[in-house]
Amino acid sequence: MKDFLKWCGLKQKLHENKATGPFVRERDLWWVSLGENVGSEINGKSDLYSRPVIILKKLAHGFFLVAPTTTKEREGTWYVPIVYNDKKTYVCLHQIRTIDYRRLSSRIGQISGDDFESVKKGFKDLYI
Repeated sequence: MKDFLKWCGLKQKLHENKATGPFVRERDLWWVSLGENVGSEINGKSDLYSRPVIILKKLAHGFFLVAPTTTKEREGTWYVPIVYNDKKTYVCLHQIRTIDYRRLSSRIGQISGDDFESVKKGFKDLYI
């Protein structure tokens, strides 16, 4: 059962956070509070409603284009497999979205340049 009210409370706290944004780069992997979402939209997990995302692009100060990831094996043109810490992970290109820096929780690391190129190629093949 989805708990939209609990997510709304956390979302309000995130919105009210006035701390300055962290240093973020393309290729970074971050835990991000994506929330409790509708239908087949990808949800976050835990009390922070978070999941790992890859930073695809910095759009403006504190505003980023991100792609959520999953460790569940997936197939299809909208999933790009990468490897992080010797673990296969799938980038969910059909779930790309923009986020404010206040959704960022903690930096996990950075994916390889080759994997990032695969993600960008997958994006171009799917959307351009």
